[in-house]
This record gives sequence, C-alpha cells and structure tokens, in this order.
Amino acid sequence: MNIIRAAIDRPIAVMAAVLMIVMFGLVALKTIPIQLTPDVRKPVITVKTNWPGAAPAEIEREIINRQEEVLRGLEGLDEMSSRSRDGRGSVSLEFAVSQDMDKALLLVANRLDRVGDYPDEADEPTLDTAGSEDRPIAWFTLTRTSGNERDIHTYGDFVEDIIQDRLERVPGVARVNVYGGTKRQMEVVVDPDKMARYRLTVPQVINAISDANSSASAGDVDEGKRRYVVRTEGELTTIDQVRAVVLRSIGDPQSGSVARVTVGDIAEVGFGYKKATATIRRLGEPAIAMNTVRETGANVIDTMKGIRAAVAELNSGAVASEKLALNQVYDETVYIDSAIELVQQNIYIGGTLAALVLLLFLRSGAATLIVSLAIPVSVVGSFVAMAAMGRSINVISLAGIAFAVGMVVDAAIVVLENIYRLRQQGVPSSKAAYEGARQVWGAVLVSVLTTILVFAPILVMNLEIGQLFRDIAVAISVAVTLSLVVAITLIPALADKLLKKTPENAETRPLPRIDGFARAFTERVVEFTRTVVNDKRRALTIVGAVCGTTAVISMLFLPKLEYLPEGNRNLIIGVLLPPPGYNLNTATDIAQEVEAAVRPLWASETGPEETADGLPKIENFFFVARSSTTFVGAMSVDSSRVAELIPVLRKPIFKEPGTFGFITQPSLFGRAIGSGRSINLDISGPD
Repeated sequence: MNIIRAAIDRPIAVMAAVLMIVMFGLVALKTIPIQLTPDVRKPVITVKTNWPGAAPAEIEREIINRQEEVLRGLEGLDEMSSRSRDGRGSVSLEFAVSQDMDKALLLVANRLDRVGDYPDEADEPTLDTAGSEDRPIAWFTLTRTSGNERDIHTYGDFVEDIIQDRLERVPGVARVNVYGGTKRQMEVVVDPDKMARYRLTVPQVINAISDANSSASAGDVDEGKRRYVVRTEGELTTIDQVRAVVLRSIGDPQSGSVARVTVGDIAEVGFGYKKATATIRRLGEPAIAMNTVRETGANVIDTMKGIRAAVAELNSGAVASEKLALNQVYDETVYIDSAIELVQQNIYIGGTLAALVLLLFLRSGAATLIVSLAIPVSVVGSFVAMAAMGRSINVISLAGIAFAVGMVVDAAIVVLENIYRLRQQGVPSSKAAYEGARQVWGAVLVSVLTTILVFAPILVMNLEIGQLFRDIAVAISVAVTLSLVVAITLIPALADKLLKKTPENAETRPLPRIDGFARAFTERVVEFTRTVVNDKRRALTIVGAVCGTTAVISMLFLPKLEYLPEGNRNLIIGVLLPPPGYNLNTATDIAQEVEAAVRPLWASETGPEETADGLPKIENFFFVARSSTTFVGAMSVDSSRVAELIPVLRKPIFKEPGTFGFITQPSLFGRAIGSGRSINLDISGPD
C-alpha cells in the first residue's frame, strides 16, 4: 500500500505526526472535564409547584389538575403522573427516548404559560430534568459557634444573601440548594375581640393589606416639551406603613366626622420568621444544610477547588463575624480522585506488564520498544477524539482505556512478527518492513473493524444504558483505530531503521528454563492439534466437552448481576416514615432518640477509632426531620467499615411504635437513596 511505502520512505514525517498526536492528546487531556461518572440525562421533566400551607386536595384541585390539562398531548410524551403533598405538588412527564429534551423543556414551559390565576400564596412552577449532573458534588452544614445563642433557623436570609450568593458565583456551580433555614417576614397578629368590635373578618384584613401593598401605572402626562410617566407607589416596607393601612371608615352623621379603623387598631405588627418545615442537626447541634450542583460539562475537580476557596473566604469573613461555622461534610472529589487513581494505576501496571511479556517473547529491546510505542500513541491520541466529541474523563472512560491497553498492541505484534519472519528469510530490512505490513494489513483491518462493530450499538443507543457506557465504547474504538494507523505506519518505519540486524546475527539472551518449558509446551500443543484434526469424532468430543465444562463453570461461579457496582461509599442512611398525622416536633423527638442512642459512638479528636466492642467510631452524624419523612445518616472514621454501623442504627430506628423505616448504604453511583435497587409499585383506584 502507498501509505506503508510513504511511512517507510519518510520516517521523520511519521515521527513528527506521532509527536503531534501525543502533544494534542496531552493538551486535550487538560481540557476534558473530570467527573465520577458520565452525564446521563433521562427523558423526564418534572414540574414542581409550592403552595405553603395548602392541603394535598387543594393543591390537586387548584394547581395539578389545571397543569395536567394543558400538558396533555405534548409531542413525544409517553407517560404523565402527578403527586400532591402538604404544601407542594409535582407533575412528572416521561418522554420518548428519541425526544430532544431542550425542545421538550421549551414546549412544557410554553404550555404552562397557559395556566393562569394561580393561588396568590402559590409560587411559580419550576422545571427540573432528571440527570446524573443534578447530583450534588458537595454538602455543607452551617452551625453556631460558642457564644451564639440565636436560633440557627433564623439565618435563612443570611444564607441566601451571603453564602448562597458567593457559592453560586464560583465557576462551574449551577445552583446551591438550602435546607432548614427560615426567612424573615412581616407578621400581622390580629386580635379577634377587636375585629369583632369593628365587625371585620380576616379575609377583609388580608384584602385590604394586599390592595395597599401594590403599585400601579397611571399613564403619562404631557407638559410643554416634556412627557412625564405617572406611577403610584404603594409597596409596604415598614411596620408603620402596615399599621396605617385603613380597613374601614365609620362616619358620624350628626357631627360629620369620619373615623378610620386601621390595621394597628386591631392587630400587632412586627417582624418574625416563617415557620420551619424541617429540623436539621449535625453531631447534636442544630444546623442549616446546603449542597452545590455543578453545571453540565464543568470539571468537578476545578469546581471543587473554587468552592473550597469560597468556603475558606466565608469562614474567615462574613460567616465568622456572625459567630457561625460553615463545614464541608461531603466531597465527591474524594471518590473521583481515588477511582481515577486506581484506574490510572491499573493502566500503568497493565502497560508495564504488556511490555515485559513482549520482551520475554521477542527477546529484543528494539522490537519491544517498537511494539510498546503503540500503547502511549493510541491511548494519548484517543483523548483528542474524546475532547472533540464532548466526552469526559470518568471511571467508565478510563476503564475503556485500561481495556484498550492490551488491545492496541495486537495489530503491532502481528505486523512486527511478519516483518521479523521475512527478515529471518533474508529479505532486506526495507523490503521486509513493506511486505511484512502489506501482507497482513487486511487481517489487521478486519480485526479492528470487528472490535469497533461490537461497540457500534452502544455508540448510537439513546437509552440511559447507552449514555452511561458510550464513553467506554468511544475510548476503545478510537484507541484500536489509532493502533491500526500505528501498525501500518509507525511500526514499518521503525522496523526498517531499528531492525537492521538479521535474526541470525541478533544477540538474544537465552533463558534455559523458560525456553525449555516453552518448547515442550509448543510441542504438546502441536501434537494435540494434529491428533484432533486427524480424528473427526475425537474433535467433536473435545469441542463438546470444552463447551459443556465452560457452561457448567459459568453457571456455578457467575457473580450476581448488577447494573452498576455499589462501591464502598462512606455513608449509612436510615429513612423513618412516621405514622400519618405526626407533626414536625414529634418527628424531631423520634430523630433525637436515635441521636441519643448512637451518641456514645461519636468519635473525638484524641480518642480511639473504634469502641470497646470493636465497632468503628462515627465521624459524622446528622438527621433531617420533617413531618412526613425523617432521614438519619452516619459516616465512619474508617470508611472501609462503614457497613458495620447498619445494625447500630437499625435498633433505635425500629423502636418507635408505628414507624416504618429502613437502612441502606447508598450506591456510589446512584442519584438517590435506594435508586440502585428500588422497585416502584403503583396502586391505582377511584378517588
């Protein structure tokens, strides 16, 4: 082939091209986002609407039913379901796999605009998409320091204005979610006796304040050469303004005077805080929790560096001045660093072992070097394609590269072995390099194509499984394709220059034991093959025995099937579902009983890492109590023994009568609690 001849005649150009591929690969490696797993986007859009204080029946009647009415018949919609709870409701829309989700988001938003006249207290609906990029990369808790007696829940405005604003300005952070804080509000506490005296009702008071707390445009006025826009400003911003709102006027016909009843006459007006909907405690201290979610395509490592710098800045400034402490309790980069380091270590070890095996069989440093060059060129060059295709560095793509390390040398070995054979026959080095590559390039091409075709379905699959494993298909396909190019260009060019000596004149160090074993093994294999080929009945018997033995061994030792490995995540989560009707205070009391039961296991800075019973100490303990659900979590000092804490938490969780609960170690790759092995059971019936 001309490309082979051109590579042999122009070795400098070949080496320059190889160096460019390696250089571009290293540059691309610096720009590719690093994360734990690939971004997986499910064709699901959730419409969430909050209506504080509303019952589920009201939310369904006033919000959910109206939203479902306008969302019916959306293009590509496969299934629509809704859920109404105290204070909030959601509509889940599942689309076809082939649906363009950006277009679907636009269609859903346009349809929701048709829903008008939401209840005054209801918030505007928000749209969420289901994807792995929505998983928080870090969790933080805000706690009080010594000398601060203020209720931690009243720092909701401080968190929103200072902490949340600073963290959301970090490059790569999409949003910050805050849990447990309450915001400041103006409260009007009416006196029923005074209202009865003036014949007023609560709706009248609400309507009067709402009407007064508004601005309106009054058009424009022309005066001379100028035009003035007239606007009435009526927002209520101070306590005195609210107190002065007129509720009704009472006239005296005899005197002609008019008495006005204001809000201040029948109510106390002041600033307070919204009612807390959740209680959060960490290691026995009340806290506010928050997490950070990265932008799609952002480098998690770089984003976390910016987040840590922002947290340090806050702790030394505004947070410290309020006698608070912002602590990081979860960091996804810990698992990313360890996972990537493990895969990289496997790549280095695999590449080294492959080179040693080549050296053992080829007995030539030059030949081993020629074949081994296929590994870095193919692997590093694959980063260019991954960057161009918008892929990321994660455990899936690195696993594909690790697999490819042993595959990329196959084509090089075939080509070099054929060149070596021709040199043994006395063919000159240049001709042997050309003919050796030309004779086998077709077989090498077919071998590469079969490998690529194996992964072709994954490359075009839009399902969640296709998105998840597409990186491994891209990494292997690109690496073996580059190995083909290396085999028909770099290998012949280097073989022509480095394999000048004929095999008879080349110096090889004998290894008597290995050579004797290899010779005997080869003779046995050849003899066995000759016997099998000459006897058809024996051949069929042996083939059947091998297949049967393989099938039996596979059935006996086949490991349990998993969608993804669980991973040893240093976290134990307990979920408590109290009986219906329990309020927040009761749910908090139940969680505090669990906290008291495990308090003896809390680790100290100077104490041992395990108890006298041999149980690992708890490094971090928290609970989130809500009226409907309570979460309890623990992290171990020894991350490898965190599963031993499950029995410790199980006993106090199941102690409360009528409370249902379960404990699990969440998957390292899951988005939610129990998402790896959860089973959804839908029960339908009349209302």
